[in-house]
Amino acid sequence: MARYREPLCRLCRRDGEKLFLKGQRCLTDKCAIERRKYGPGQHGQRRAKLSDYAIQLKEKQKVRRSYGLMEGQFRKYFAEANRRRGVTGELLLQYLELRLDNVVHKMGLAANRNQARQLIGHGHFLVNGVKVNIPSFRVKAGDKIGVVESSKAVGCIQESLSRVSHAGVPRWLEIDVNQMQGKVLHAPARDDIQIDVKEQLIVEFYSR
Repeated sequence: MARYREPLCRLCRRDGEKLFLKGQRCLTDKCAIERRKYGPGQHGQRRAKLSDYAIQLKEKQKVRRSYGLMEGQFRKYFAEANRRRGVTGELLLQYLELRLDNVVHKMGLAANRNQARQLIGHGHFLVNGVKVNIPSFRVKAGDKIGVVESSKAVGCIQESLSRVSHAGVPRWLEIDVNQMQGKVLHAPARDDIQIDVKEQLIVEFYSR
């Protein structure tokens, strides 16, 4: 499966804001945005007025990069959200939030989504007692996510859990640090999704 293999900090600099792709590093002075607050490349400091299309594209790219998806994957999520009854933009964000790699990260079982994706692929997590190694697996209300018993000693999982703050875990999730497991309480509403994005611009982009 295709995936982005280039420097992650370059993506944050391109969007001009933190996408928190590298976990704790993004909260330190080593963050690329803190050191160089302009785009990458020789034309990165050029200021240009953005067209409506460019604004819509930038918003779409920001969300796609935040969740670590390729264009084809992201387009499929939008197509599904567009078919369903409801607000398309909100449904799109809800589907992205319910991905297993995102839930594992939000529960504090992984430092960032990239690490969560790798750990899931290596078979370190259970959903309702069944091992799942598909990062895009969509969880639902009532699902229980836990660490495989033999994986509870994995260093990066323990390190990530040591930094968990219950105040930082979204209210639609719960986490038991001692048991290394959590639960999806309900599907996230728009107010529960803490990402600074104008999803209507994404809908307009794909509706051109």
